[in-house]
Amino acid sequence: MIAESHSRAVVLRAFNVPLAIESAPVPEPGPGAVVAQVGLAGVCGTDVHLHHGQLPIPLPIILGHEGVGRVQRLGDGVATDFTGHSLREGDAIAWSSNIPCGHCHWCVVAGERTLCETRKVYGVNQRFDELPRLSGSWADAIYLQPGSAIFRLPDDVTPEQAIALGCAGPTAVHGVIDVTGITAGDTVVVQGSGPVGIASAMYAHLAGAARVILVGGPASRLDLAREIGVGDAHIDIFAFPDPAERVRLVLDATPGRRGADVVLECAGAPEAVAEGWEMARRGGSFLALGQYTDRGPTPLNPHLITRKQLRILGSWGFAEKHYLGHIQALPRLAARFDLSRLITRYPLEDANRALADMAAGRVMKPVLDVSRES
Repeated sequence: MIAESHSRAVVLRAFNVPLAIESAPVPEPGPGAVVAQVGLAGVCGTDVHLHHGQLPIPLPIILGHEGVGRVQRLGDGVATDFTGHSLREGDAIAWSSNIPCGHCHWCVVAGERTLCETRKVYGVNQRFDELPRLSGSWADAIYLQPGSAIFRLPDDVTPEQAIALGCAGPTAVHGVIDVTGITAGDTVVVQGSGPVGIASAMYAHLAGAARVILVGGPASRLDLAREIGVGDAHIDIFAFPDPAERVRLVLDATPGRRGADVVLECAGAPEAVAEGWEMARRGGSFLALGQYTDRGPTPLNPHLITRKQLRILGSWGFAEKHYLGHIQALPRLAARFDLSRLITRYPLEDANRALADMAAGRVMKPVLDVSRES
């Protein structure tokens, strides 16, 4: 562990090359800011895309937009967290990854803070070579800038539970609960069994879905989902590589073979969209949730929208209220699902291996245990 005056940081300086650990000074927090000691930092599929240059981002940056830790130092004027609870040095906290500007059309008029075009995002668009430098969670310390939504963890929520779903948790709150509005008795198909798919399936269960059908892979991820009670039916896309066969299996698993009331696309593969439309019932809803990076176009038949009267929806990221909703739901999630089973820990020095394992789907949720000694 580097001395408190300096922090280790995993830095991305060029695409598709190994990440390197560098050192940066830990600044004193300015007014409205907080310096946090990172405890656990999540590795997300988006980090894989960033490493491959699939999003326009500035370089160099410290990766990591998911993190939990403890307050190290409070800047002037910071006495409470986002909800108004008192905040003190040493408190266990989590923080939202983005800071909307708060004054543009999307933030104020439309009320859609996720669409803010100038929002700051930790680990995505904050440069390592510009102050305050420590703007990603893959480091010993992170500088939480003024305007950050910081949440003191409830006493009944552990850091492991808070990081287990990472950004997928609040993303699912936004898309599955707010945008789609799943109701009791719905039959729901979830395409994708990575963290976003698992989180979306969990929230579909909590919302009262009568049946959740998980379509994904590899088999190890589906086995884990089955073991912890996520999903009522599980279809392996590698065991059934023909899309038509997968559609048939899904329809067979729905009442009257009518199809799903709601299809949640969480796969991130463009071709999953057309397949998902086939799985929806007439009058059903389809949510594109997994297309966070632009992986190109895909052929679609708009006739299905008309013939089935489909409701086509999209959801982009999450705002502070969605992160709050996820924090508040964690006790219910933890009571129903063993969230700790999702996590595989790595020391900070093994960030490249964690990233490679995430890209290959070898584990469900890689987490950098930043407090672990070298």
